[in-house]
Amino acid sequence: MTDNTLSEALKEAYASTPSNITILHTLELRHPAFKDEKGNSTAIRVVRDNVNHICKLEDNAPLDGGKEVEFVALAFDLELPPVENIPVPEISLSLDNVSTEIMRYLDQAIETQDMIEMTYRPYLSNDLSCPQMDPPITLVITEITADISKISATARMMDIGNKSFPAENYTVKKYPGLSR
Repeated sequence: MTDNTLSEALKEAYASTPSNITILHTLELRHPAFKDEKGNSTAIRVVRDNVNHICKLEDNAPLDGGKEVEFVALAFDLELPPVENIPVPEISLSLDNVSTEIMRYLDQAIETQDMIEMTYRPYLSNDLSCPQMDPPITLVITEITADISKISATARMMDIGNKSFPAENYTVKKYPGLSR
């Protein structure tokens, strides 16, 4: 089964792997507790490469949409979900040699009930103007373990099959007309 979210350029790069063009795998981790020094929302952005890259995000990105942002070089490994009809696709992820800054962000996230969202975006080394997947894969981290040198996580798509619809709860407190 083919993946229709991949751009033609990325499909060509996967098929022919030209030696002068590399596929840059990037990850963005977001959480409401991730704040910069000024108190603004921020994200952890990493690229699987040995140098940092400035890449432009898609216009409808959850944070900094349409802006050029820096992805920091970091060794990581991920296993993308198969292009199949499985109930809830999930990926395995491991980040090696994590910095104390990333650990600080994760410690802040642990103190809340909110989930960490992760977006995977592939770029081509000769075209950093947009991700080569539309839309990028966005998942929620469901399991995470960390030690001084490595973070391992499992992320999965939102399980919309088990969400209530409509998402609003009709309670007597909110809607007094429900009581008799």
